[in-house]
Amino acid sequence: MQIDYPIRLQSYLAKSGFGSRRSCERLISEGRVSVNMKIVVEMGVKVEADDVVMVDDVLAEPADRLFYYALHKPRGYVCTNYDPNETKYARELITIPENNLLFHVGRLDKESTGLILYTNDGDAAQKIMHPSNQIEKEYAVMTAEPILRSDMEEALRGLYIDSQKPYVIKHFELRSKRWVVITLTEGKNRELRKIFSYFGYTIKHLVRLRIGPIELGELPEGKYRPVTKSEMKALLEGKNT
Repeated sequence: MQIDYPIRLQSYLAKSGFGSRRSCERLISEGRVSVNMKIVVEMGVKVEADDVVMVDDVLAEPADRLFYYALHKPRGYVCTNYDPNETKYARELITIPENNLLFHVGRLDKESTGLILYTNDGDAAQKIMHPSNQIEKEYAVMTAEPILRSDMEEALRGLYIDSQKPYVIKHFELRSKRWVVITLTEGKNRELRKIFSYFGYTIKHLVRLRIGPIELGELPEGKYRPVTKSEMKALLEGKNT
């Protein structure tokens, strides 16, 4: 991976596997990043190739290559790379020597299953997660109660639940009385769970089926596969099929 120095600190961290540029900016603002043993909290700092960059007590070094993996996350695993209250991390299911460099793109909560992407490419992650790119995420949801079409149609128009911005679904398809496939483009935190709770439904299963053109398909639960170059190209170009 070619890097042109000097490079902005947040971009350096993103290329070192510490998350998207936005999440790396949070690391800096929280005072967790040092350059040559000095804590840095400003965003405009640039680093050279021979600078020593640390996040907490971990050395930040750009990887030699970029990795892109699709994982079928099982229930009970968390996407975060560290939580003192958890023991089952989704990243650990990707058994490559460089898995410590990987971070998740977007999120699935602990009780949800399905497709999630892992990479060490912070620039790509930023493009995928930015709301302006309108990348679709498709989910299958099973509820304990029968699902009313009128509720889903209301969600198409937008629901004001706990913020000034509405929760909106892009598309839905009822597959049975208790199963529905829903497409989102923004992906607020726990968005589907909040929408279904708003209508009084109890979610029994929530599975992510697709992110843009990348599909879960027949990938077994707990397994992973490399994302192909053509899939990544289509995803970064904003294609949804």
